[in-house]
Amino acid sequence: MEKYYIVDGSILPETYDKVIRARQLLESGKVHQVSDAVKVVGISRGTYYKYKGLVFLPEENRTTRKALISLMLEHEQGLLSKVLLLLSDSNASVLTINQNIPIHDLASVVLSFDISHLSGTIDDILDKLSGYQGISNVQLISIE
Repeated sequence: MEKYYIVDGSILPETYDKVIRARQLLESGKVHQVSDAVKVVGISRGTYYKYKGLVFLPEENRTTRKALISLMLEHEQGLLSKVLLLLSDSNASVLTINQNIPIHDLASVVLSFDISHLSGTIDDILDKLSGYQGISNVQLISIE
């Protein structure tokens, strides 16, 4: 199970900061190609792609923060409702639900939700979901 931390950047390798700066250059439109962004900040494309989805800055000015998780549900009545209730009890607001039809009594589900007012942590939610009977392969796909 993945763990997430907020740490002082001074203890991290400079590479992480450069990856964040490269991503900011791309998002702001100052550069249009990954190769240009990594050249500006002084890292390789491989380093950028390795860490781009793993290192982030806390964003104080965002009004919403979003998370995307995937999980497998056994074909059992009320199981998705149990997941939604946990999210609601954690003050998360569900934005989208994508559920495939069950194959071999398992359905894949991808949920996006607003975590701006979350009580607790994403790790708490993932741990609780992983502990539920009938739910497996719980993974955090993305957080913004």
